[in-house]
Amino acid sequence: MLRLLVALLIAISTAAAAQDSTIYTDSKSDSTVITDGTMTTTVISPPPSAISPNLTNGSGDICTTGVSGAVQTQILGISAGATIRDVNCERLKLSKTLFDMGMKVAAVSLMCGDARVFQAMMNAGTPCPIDGLIGDEAKMAWQANPQAAAEPEAMNERDKRNLTAIGGIVLLLGLLIGI
Repeated sequence: MLRLLVALLIAISTAAAAQDSTIYTDSKSDSTVITDGTMTTTVISPPPSAISPNLTNGSGDICTTGVSGAVQTQILGISAGATIRDVNCERLKLSKTLFDMGMKVAAVSLMCGDARVFQAMMNAGTPCPIDGLIGDEAKMAWQANPQAAAEPEAMNERDKRNLTAIGGIVLLLGLLIGI
């Protein structure tokens, strides 16, 4: 037991001695950072800005189609637009209006202005009205006067100019992109 008491006394005295020892660490660091810089932004040219015109219709109940386009390079920017009239759309709207007003013969007569409708009516055995005549009387009148029948419509001058302008814009676009 004495041995146990001595061992305990040694352990306690060692623990007490360990608590009194202090460890000191001393370090020092100095640093200096010097930065000298400049930044300059130079705008050489404005960004390209050819904007094609917006050719939309408000209600969608018109018989024209808008076509527009634009091209921009660092040197030149071009934009253009045009409207193309749809004659067949106009014919359909006018014919429907006449039909809604009870003028059925006039509506059919207006539709017969299209060579395809005229031929379809003749093939069906119901010829288009002519000079107020309908049925067999109209058929005899058409046979007596075949030059009065509807012919395929040629493109009008305004549509030709619009398509020429569109072709020119496409050509110019090709030339400018090829530069």
